[in-house]
Amino acid sequence: MLTPNLAFGSFDFICSQTALPLCPLVGTSLVTPSCYARNIEVAGGGLLFEPATIFMECIAILMTAVMIYNIRSKYVAVGRKEFVVLFYLYVATLVNEFLLVSGVIPMASGAYKYFVATHIGLIVCAFWSLMFNGFVACQLWEDGTPKSLWLLRGTTFACFFLSFLLSILTFTSSAGLSSSSPIPLFILYLLLPASFLIIYVVTQTILVVNSLDDRWVLGDLAFGALLYAVGLALQFGLSTAVCNAANHYIDGIFFGCVFTLLAVMMVYKFWDSVTREDLEFTVATTGVGETTQLLVNR
Repeated sequence: MLTPNLAFGSFDFICSQTALPLCPLVGTSLVTPSCYARNIEVAGGGLLFEPATIFMECIAILMTAVMIYNIRSKYVAVGRKEFVVLFYLYVATLVNEFLLVSGVIPMASGAYKYFVATHIGLIVCAFWSLMFNGFVACQLWEDGTPKSLWLLRGTTFACFFLSFLLSILTFTSSAGLSSSSPIPLFILYLLLPASFLIIYVVTQTILVVNSLDDRWVLGDLAFGALLYAVGLALQFGLSTAVCNAANHYIDGIFFGCVFTLLAVMMVYKFWDSVTREDLEFTVATTGVGETTQLLVNR
């Protein structure tokens, strides 16, 4: 079978490499990869698809729970309340992907397209939240206030609603959109998150260069972006080659999950490194205040 060419506005090439949840819902015909990861039989005669990916997603949820706990523990860190929203969205994305990739929600189900639309909406929202946190870190407005939090919640909800709506209209070929030519969905799913990521990297680079003495933290940022790019390349471009080389035990979806988790961990490490100075400054200020109070009392 000939591999479709990579073309703007078409998912055919990507779907020929990896079985994305949206692939059965777009295109002029069903395009499937020539190599899948092995599935396993479960009790009752059912099949569990992508077992290695499912295991990795469970690990990712546990690791993210640890990061959420650590973020919530840094009470004085800039943007703590806004930053943790990103990780909640990441967990929600993992849970939704678990249901789709494993086959718990079968493709023949009437609810399948709604879960896929939810998946797309959560991905876009996660990248929107990442960009939003980039602006928060630059102190464009006061973090942790009701205004900041409700601005994040409101824009994130709007982002999810519009992404969900565009996805459903595309899948059903309604309101002038077409599943056979899903150009708006292509932009929403691939290009818009990439633009949010680029804006985040640029704002954080400017922040570090202008505000911090320690430039080594830029390595965390660059390494995270590189890991994410490698994950996309393995998932969207080299999945069939990886699957054949691994004798059908894993495919590109597995590596996409692994490298996305590593990228998220680097984003956390970057934020933790940048906000460490906030904690040190607070401790130092508290110490000076206590010393001054003692002198006054004497």
